[in-house]
Amino acid sequence: MITTVAWYGYEIPKKRNFELVKQAGFGGVLVWWNDEFGDIDFRSNPKLARDAGLFVENMHTPFDKINDLWIDNLDGEALLDYFLEVVSDCAEYEIPTMVMHLSKGDIPPPVNELGLDRVKRIIEKAEKCNVNVAFENLRFIEYLDFVLSKIDSPRAGFCYDSGHHNCRATEVDLLAKYGSRLMSLHLHDNHGVYDHHLLPFDGNIDWSTTMANIKKTGYTGPLAMEAERKGYENLSPDEFLHLLYVRAKKLEVLYKGGTK
Repeated sequence: MITTVAWYGYEIPKKRNFELVKQAGFGGVLVWWNDEFGDIDFRSNPKLARDAGLFVENMHTPFDKINDLWIDNLDGEALLDYFLEVVSDCAEYEIPTMVMHLSKGDIPPPVNELGLDRVKRIIEKAEKCNVNVAFENLRFIEYLDFVLSKIDSPRAGFCYDSGHHNCRATEVDLLAKYGSRLMSLHLHDNHGVYDHHLLPFDGNIDWSTTMANIKKTGYTGPLAMEAERKGYENLSPDEFLHLLYVRAKKLEVLYKGGTK
């Protein structure tokens, strides 16, 4: 199955948005789980997506305050409570996986036992609710290392972001290192400097190698796109989605062992 993020940059009615995603050929969507982009009724998105015939693959949790997870203060405790509620939301809205960041910015707090204990509590709740928590690779791989090396749970896994990998930690073979725990993908392109969220094949990622490495992990889940409108403002929503789907199908061919 090929899926895409629901927040790809166009201001159109949500119902119409999901219909366009389905019409373009996608089988599912990733939804954003708060009102950060002005979507105060974000909890309606799973039903709207399913009404359009789409599978809701996962939800992406907000990360603006994620550094508080590692800090001994009331904001850190409040953030923990929030994520525990999000796990419950996943169960209630029948969303199998939530995607989390573990740090933000260039100077996050260092990893520590307090933050780890908070993450462990999130995973314990996820185990009870039959929800997966996929941690995304970001600027600093040590957060991913710390959490996944300390938490051995089938509910704690890895979300591979190709754009982040191309900009940061390119010397680390993330798919070889964490591939056995791969739960979800964010596939998009850039030129290795800034995370532009370009359409695949519009940057400098070696997609033949990337897709082959994904296949080596044994991953059989959806190929999820995370490209966005910026840089493609001349395209209408349906034109953008059509082009994204065409590029995604090229990735699927590479994943299955074909050629470009």
